[in-house]
Amino acid sequence: MIHKASLDFLKDLSRHNDRDWFNNNKNRYTAAHENMAAFADDLLAEMNKHDNIETESGKKSMYRIYRDVRFSKEKIPFNTHWSGGFRRATKQLRGGYYFHIQPGGSFVAGGFWGPNPGDLQRIRQDIDANYTDLEKILAGKSLKSTFGEMRGDKVISAPRGYAKDHPGIDLLRYKQFILRHDFTDAEVLSPSFAKAASDTYKKMRPFLNYMSEVLTTDSNGVSTI
Repeated sequence: MIHKASLDFLKDLSRHNDRDWFNNNKNRYTAAHENMAAFADDLLAEMNKHDNIETESGKKSMYRIYRDVRFSKEKIPFNTHWSGGFRRATKQLRGGYYFHIQPGGSFVAGGFWGPNPGDLQRIRQDIDANYTDLEKILAGKSLKSTFGEMRGDKVISAPRGYAKDHPGIDLLRYKQFILRHDFTDAEVLSPSFAKAASDTYKKMRPFLNYMSEVLTTDSNGVSTI
């Protein structure tokens, strides 16, 4: 389980986000990081009960706490959250999973953060021809109650080549396709949180299955892999 001390470290880091404070509290960081890696191992084990994940370990799933500030206006040196991602295995299983642990702002998410131009074009081709299929999946009772609306960056008007009055324009405008569910601090600190997070990921399956099929076939439904 995630320890309260792992969240408390983040709270203190958010108030003292500088290298001197961090170096003076390196032992706290190390203990919290090890705790989060153990949590990620448990989450990975739970996920592999219902999906095929190629990420080798919880530790390898985790992102660095050190920020890359070279191109950022915000120069604070450290992230104030724990986070990590899991990759689905094989070319047939598309999409990825992400977890974000932050006091008062924890969530898990999944989907497609940065589709390459070819994948984005193929997704839009399918929406153009079959937008009601994706609408039905996103409106499914379990998916809707767990994740609400699909999230992600959108183009302002309509993608090039598509009419502004296309009946599926709301979906065509997406550049990212993300499902997200938030958790309270109490839920994050629960001994059953790894299973709860995994069960939440599992509820994305109709969406991920549909998108995987789209991205592994051409517009005629012929396999491309």
